[in-house]
Amino acid sequence: MNTKLLRKPSPLQTVLLLLQTMLVLAACQESLESRCYREAKQYTEKHCPLPVEKDVVMDSMTFDRATHTISYVYTLSGLLDDSATIMRQDPRQLLLQQLKNTPNLKLYKDAGYSFRYVYYSAQHPSSKLFDTTFHQEDYQ
Repeated sequence: MNTKLLRKPSPLQTVLLLLQTMLVLAACQESLESRCYREAKQYTEKHCPLPVEKDVVMDSMTFDRATHTISYVYTLSGLLDDSATIMRQDPRQLLLQQLKNTPNLKLYKDAGYSFRYVYYSAQHPSSKLFDTTFHQEDYQ
């Protein structure tokens, strides 16, 4: 029988083993889903409601783990608070171009996440003016 295998580790070996274990545990990171959920929640808590431009306020950003969808919710007021005005501007195409050209979403686009944009009326808060979702096949 090999007695080297049964020998108690030296203090140096114990320290090295502990350091290796700590490095492995430090290398473990949160999943992309958890990160996205956390970042969306933190962004909403810290920044929303956020005036984006005249008559446009971002109300929240959320992440649905089940569908891998990042949702942006806005309220429109003034001249933009009209679905006919919005539809004349081809909002789906404008948003798609913006999504394609946003480099800080690359990680989520590479993972195949979906992106939803919802716009509500300031005059009639329960009235949805526009709602669209982009899937991976849309933005690639």
